[in-house]
Amino acid sequence: MNVELFDFDLPRENIALRPANPRDAARMLVVKPEGISHDGVLDLARHLSKDDVLVFNDTRVIPGRLSGKRGAAKIELTLHKRESETVWLAFAKPAKKCRMGDHLDFDGLTAEVIAVGEEGERTIRFDVAQSAMTKALESHGVMPLPPYIASQRPVDEQDKSDYQTVFARADGAVAAPTAGLHFTERMLSKLDEKGIRHVGVTLHVGAGTFLPVKVEDTKDHKMHSEWGEITPEVAAQLNEARARGGRIVAVGTTSLRLLESAAGDDGIIHPFASDTDIFITPGYNFKAVDILMTNFHLPCSTLFMLVSAFAGLKTMRDAYELAIRSGYRFYSYGDSSLLFPAKD
Repeated sequence: MNVELFDFDLPRENIALRPANPRDAARMLVVKPEGISHDGVLDLARHLSKDDVLVFNDTRVIPGRLSGKRGAAKIELTLHKRESETVWLAFAKPAKKCRMGDHLDFDGLTAEVIAVGEEGERTIRFDVAQSAMTKALESHGVMPLPPYIASQRPVDEQDKSDYQTVFARADGAVAAPTAGLHFTERMLSKLDEKGIRHVGVTLHVGAGTFLPVKVEDTKDHKMHSEWGEITPEVAAQLNEARARGGRIVAVGTTSLRLLESAAGDDGIIHPFASDTDIFITPGYNFKAVDILMTNFHLPCSTLFMLVSAFAGLKTMRDAYELAIRSGYRFYSYGDSSLLFPAKD
């Protein structure tokens, strides 16, 4: 499909630079085949049934943006995929000053470039003990806010909590699973009262999620891979819920992509512990996910393509046009949408 089909104009004032306070005060656009309505994320439970199961991504965002030097030259790295405890794939800026064999210094945390990829991608090996890698990033890195936020204000202490979900437990993401940012204990209590269960899966979201699609046709785009896991216990719970007539509600496109990667053509969700580079565009046959809760995405992005595949391209273009007119806040710290699948 032509990438321009997924383009739209977004006024700068619609980009959220901070989350709603409290988190569950965010608005929620409910998109169904029969129409679009307005609600708030705190009232999510009234759109679901007691046999439905919410699936959260429990990845934890690490401070994956590092500023340092190669000699006298300034270098910025954004980590995007862990290859081992001390070896990471990263995007370097400027890439031409980050060459094979170069030694980098991030204010005492040193590293070496051990491989050079395309479009600024580098493989970096850090000079630190495996057990100390996470602590080293906590000491030397900053939260890797998306460029549409970081270009408008500096990252600060508040982002350390704002850019982390209440489910975060598994270190490894360098971008938040932002649909989960809306959830609070108050909101989870309302879901519990209705008997709506939730389970966790893990997909370590990479910085590649923010990369622009540079091709003209979607078939020519290559996704960066991300590592994910669905345990046997969680897979069994989800399959049992569906067998009882419950629906699988993916909280975020990351949860959806992982579930669809693990599902067979019969809709059975299998245990999964591997990389996925699944790229979902209109025409895809969804096998595992019945409802999707997600934030508002960038024009011409792989995520807007995914939601268009789920709810229909025309429906999503109409929904985004209405959201913009209605003052919804977009992107990572913005409002939410609850999407039901297109009938065709």
